Amino acid sequence: MPLNIDQLLERVEKPSRYTGSEMNAIVKPLSEAEVSFAFCFPDTYEVAMSNLAIKILYGVLNELPYAVCERCCMPWVDMRKELMENQIPLFSLESKTPLNAFDIVGFTLQYEMSYTNILDMLHLGGIPVKSAQRGETDPIVVAGGPCAFNPEPLHAFVDAVMVGDGEELIVEFTNVVRECRKNGASRQECLRRLSQLEGVYIPSLYVDEYNPDGTLKSLTPMDETVPAVINKRIHVNMDDAYCPTCPPVPYMQVVFDRIMLEIMRGCTRGCRFCQAGMLYRPVRERSVDKLCQLAKESVENTGYEEISLSSLSSSDYSHINELATRLTDELSDKRVSLSLPSLRVDKFVQDTLTQTQRVKKSSLTFAPEAGTQRLRDVINKGVTEENLMETLHNAFSNGWSAVKLYFMTGLPTETDEDLAGIAELAKKSAGVYYSIPKGQRVKGLRITCSASVFVPKPFTPFQWCAQDRPDEVKRKQHMVKELFRPLQSAHFNYHDSAISRIEACFAVGDRRMADVLYRAWELGCVLDGWNEYFRYDLWLQAFEDCGLDVDFYAHRVRGKDELLPWDHINAYIDKSFLWREYEKAMREETTRDCREGCNGCGLQRLKGVCSVCGLQRLKGVCSVCG
Repeated sequence: MPLNIDQLLERVEKPSRYTGSEMNAIVKPLSEAEVSFAFCFPDTYEVAMSNLAIKILYGVLNELPYAVCERCCMPWVDMRKELMENQIPLFSLESKTPLNAFDIVGFTLQYEMSYTNILDMLHLGGIPVKSAQRGETDPIVVAGGPCAFNPEPLHAFVDAVMVGDGEELIVEFTNVVRECRKNGASRQECLRRLSQLEGVYIPSLYVDEYNPDGTLKSLTPMDETVPAVINKRIHVNMDDAYCPTCPPVPYMQVVFDRIMLEIMRGCTRGCRFCQAGMLYRPVRERSVDKLCQLAKESVENTGYEEISLSSLSSSDYSHINELATRLTDELSDKRVSLSLPSLRVDKFVQDTLTQTQRVKKSSLTFAPEAGTQRLRDVINKGVTEENLMETLHNAFSNGWSAVKLYFMTGLPTETDEDLAGIAELAKKSAGVYYSIPKGQRVKGLRITCSASVFVPKPFTPFQWCAQDRPDEVKRKQHMVKELFRPLQSAHFNYHDSAISRIEACFAVGDRRMADVLYRAWELGCVLDGWNEYFRYDLWLQAFEDCGLDVDFYAHRVRGKDELLPWDHINAYIDKSFLWREYEKAMREETTRDCREGCNGCGLQRLKGVCSVCGLQRLKGVCSVCG
């Protein structure tokens, strides 16, 4: 006899992944809502509940009096097996409602290797996996997030894509679906209406063609009523942007189990490998007063004892010292500690870190990215070895002994000398620690160096570049590992090159990658982001079955004039600017920080937004940029 949901919870490893009912979870009667939204995270609960986007949009939608939003996460292998064997559809956390009973099912696209999970969740939830097979009573399936800037590998599975900041767009999107449901509009008419929203892309309304060499020839709208270019949405005023101060508090330990206080959005640095630094432009900061208010509300509502000052580069926040001092003073009676992720080695704010360690000290994380100055100039990292050594001296002198350094292997123009520089930096970092007298340093030096594999990403100057082939990736990783053997206090970790290879195919992939994705899922690929379940052999079989070549996507240099699969998405970063940055990288030339003057990326032409001043809503053209 099939089991019910409560009985399933007794048979799985971590039932708290599926129970819901957490403190601050929002439970509204589904039957009374005019429109229902299932917010799906295509990874496990502990990863989902560490994501800020789901908390923001969950709160935004549930504040609408006519809407209800519930959460759903990818089940772990044990629950997945139980659902299939007992023929129970995948359900939401709040009301245990099957996914196919919602009006809208939304996925956040944070990482390409979660794509098979999307297909699996649709299937488990009783929704036809392919959008063309969905009928009038099926939900509208929408996706958003950073990977939505190249949505083509998912074009066959999602009905709609939201591009850019979602706080306002998700409300507009939900309202259109609500009106269509109310007025009895057909599914096709609803998608047509959604296509008229700025920032919404409807893949089924576009047609693709290819050249004899396999490159993309065109991707065009079916008719003149459909926009040829999709403009990303930008929420300019961060003080007005929704911040989740009363999010659900998990019963179980999750990856980032703390308050995430988004202090600013965007980055002015212009690292040439970094997709987020380009996509989230312009820089927009929250005021210190607003952040202090949000922090106190969050502590009061959640009981957390740690706040992470979240952004792409926290130390670039223009009032970081004042913010850290005020938060520490105002929350000292509650013993709340602060953490500063994403520190830059040239922006070590000693006064700020002194404030953050008053309650509890954590390890420091820095990202030199490359082992030599030559390669750091190629990627426009904008930091020097002297910056790092000075930073570490300050840290070790002020009571830190654990440091994490992040690098990337396989960067364009990389040589063995650049790779050897990673071990040399670790050795010099240890030397800085031991140069400090024993009585002035904390015992237990730990230097952890981690290296990911370069993956070319859309809307970066390196979007035209090839990834290293697998044999070369492994050679480089083993070379660096050997150089670390004599270093007693430093350790080297590296990522799986096979996973990075498939990730690259989807990052720069066109619509044909949807066939590979579907075939890989048919073969049994799920939870690909987890090393123990990634099946490289099945992925290679999927490529072969679909008649496509991994090398064409991951290991091919693209031409300047090639039409790229994401060229119809407007992130307000000019393709000509990105190409100029690519050429400067090849010449080992750097580009100044946007705060030092406009570099003409394209945002300067957008009224109300500027990559230099970006903190104000302007009525006209920026006076700084001209």
